[in-house]
Amino acid sequence: MPYTLQRLAAGSYDLLLDGDVVGSVVRSLSKGGDVRGWYAELFEAAPPLPPPFTQEAHRFDTLDDTLAWLGGAQIEGGV
Repeated sequence: MPYTLQRLAAGSYDLLLDGDVVGSVVRSLSKGGDVRGWYAELFEAAPPLPPPFTQEAHRFDTLDDTLAWLGGAQIEGGV
């Protein structure tokens, strides 16, 4: 499953599957600016969901955890 991320702004990425935008990966911040987590979200939750998704959104502690869960997804143009 060749996922890639395309940076939009700090903490915000388009999630591409085989070159098609299927969702987003976004950073959640506290009011104080601390990172509260990362979310991988699909734009559509209609079955069948692309693996490894089992629901519309999944939360992770770090961006690296998110990339690993997506099968080693790469960020286009580097981090």
